[in-house]
Amino acid sequence: MNSEAQHYKRIDRYILLKYLKTFLLALLLIITIVITFDVSEHLDNFLSNHVPFSEVALRYYLNFIPGFTNLYSPLFIFISVLFFTSKMAGNSEIIAILSSGISYRRMLRPYLHGSFIVALVVLLFGCFLIPYNNRLLNEFEEQYIKSKTASFYTNLHFQSAPGTQIYADNYDVRRNTATHFCRDIHDATGALVDRIEADAIVYDTASHQWYCNGYYHRTIVDGHESLTTLPYRTLVDLELTPEDFNESSQNIETMNIVQLVHHIKRERMRGTGNVKPAQIEFYQRLLTPLAIIIMTIIGVAISSRKTRGGIGLHLAIGITIAFAFIIFMKVSTVFATNGHLSAFLAVLLPQVVFGVAAVFLVRSAPK
Repeated sequence: MNSEAQHYKRIDRYILLKYLKTFLLALLLIITIVITFDVSEHLDNFLSNHVPFSEVALRYYLNFIPGFTNLYSPLFIFISVLFFTSKMAGNSEIIAILSSGISYRRMLRPYLHGSFIVALVVLLFGCFLIPYNNRLLNEFEEQYIKSKTASFYTNLHFQSAPGTQIYADNYDVRRNTATHFCRDIHDATGALVDRIEADAIVYDTASHQWYCNGYYHRTIVDGHESLTTLPYRTLVDLELTPEDFNESSQNIETMNIVQLVHHIKRERMRGTGNVKPAQIEFYQRLLTPLAIIIMTIIGVAISSRKTRGGIGLHLAIGITIAFAFIIFMKVSTVFATNGHLSAFLAVLLPQVVFGVAAVFLVRSAPK
């Protein structure tokens, strides 16, 4: 019995090492190709802006690689599993493993162990490391490639706190200035109890308050109104910050999972209608690791059969399935963003469909 357990462990170790090594080699190869194409695309920008090589290598590509790897990790895993399992099947190693008394499901165990390891890394990276990389990447692109930050917003309307509505014709990010500003506060019954209007408000970074031009303040207490008007610059605490106006600061790709949860709660309270993209991003970070496990199982089920077409046939079938999965995810995301499909279902539905396909393929695979 002890020798049988050692035999199982050797096979587990053999498959697990192949799983991780092939994945890392595929990753290295694909990243090299992607960086080559990316350099050719941005070379003119790097040269014209005199970007130092150290900046390109350390600030751009060092932050670009983790995000790209995380985004396409299920596809990379799938191709890796197809490749080395097809090779094992072609060399009759799969037949030898099954003939030694190991069941097909038992043979899947090291594949699942490998997928759990990669899925855990992807989960941690996606929740904490990648947002930090994206922030540094955005800063680099804004400095050297192109300005991605909007500097002017119009027709702003949002809720800054329960019962508090904010209106502004426009907001200038660089000057921290909003024009034709209005703040309404309503009580629990919905009645207006306080209104501040101003021709313009300007944020003072020293006092962390707002200067108002053309100040107009109306309060209603127990049916009695009071009105205050001042034409000059007046320092007023509006309980607002520039980030409340500056939509570009709400870049969900740069938020870690904790910040993203707070952002979703805040956007729900504000009622701006920007909750769906944040919810989709949240569920994608949590459920992408599940896709790695599903694609691993599908890859084994497809490539463990020895065929005349060999690796080429397995890769052709596998790539077709992988792209079908990606298209399914994109379509469901569009339905969630522009339709009535919930963000959770939009991200979960492709996983469920291909999870069922994985179970079917494993059951129908030759034992």
